[in-house]
Amino acid sequence: MFQDILEFFKNFGPWGLFIHSFADAVIFPVPAFFLQVSLSIMHPQDALWLATYGFIGCLLGTPLGYLIGRLLGKSVLYKILKKEWIDAATNMFQKNGEAAILIGSFTPVPFKVFTILSGCLNFPLWRLLAYAAIGRATKFYVVGTLFYLYGNAAEGMVKDVSLYIALIAVPLLLIGVYFNRKRKRKKMEQVKLAESTSESSPVVVEKTVLEQTSDQTPSA
Repeated sequence: MFQDILEFFKNFGPWGLFIHSFADAVIFPVPAFFLQVSLSIMHPQDALWLATYGFIGCLLGTPLGYLIGRLLGKSVLYKILKKEWIDAATNMFQKNGEAAILIGSFTPVPFKVFTILSGCLNFPLWRLLAYAAIGRATKFYVVGTLFYLYGNAAEGMVKDVSLYIALIAVPLLLIGVYFNRKRKRKKMEQVKLAESTSESSPVVVEKTVLEQTSDQTPSA
């Protein structure tokens, strides 16, 4: 059935990829990557345009997937998606926080899991869109660039493109998350130190004034 749908999308070329990418961010279980590759093999000279159609479609579908999660809750995930996908995405959120969306863009876990789960967790929509833009653009345009540069020979290169991107991007993301958390922790410590200093200042001033007053009081 899904193969028939893919063939149907393929007939519409770039617009078919746009619709597929839109649905991929919402509910359709087959990643848009497969249609992008099929169309890029047929028209490698248009590979970058295809990547653009796919990227925009995914970005526009992201808020709808988010809305589904926000309105229907996490229970809807288990009805329409595989449990192992949901568990994997949930684990990423617990370990890496908001960076899970970027990391998820480079993993085999369908992106719709992250859009719907973000809505379930009341994750800020604007951040979801920002991370989706970075992650999905990377994946779409890496595939598009390979086909544009190498033509049909890129078919063998893109089979494990998600793995290669993940091996490079995920460690960099985790390093970024680590230093970001470290920076926030340091900032919080500075704020607490400033607050404790401001609270103790009046006592110090009062003590100083009393000492000065006692020094100036003439002895009997």
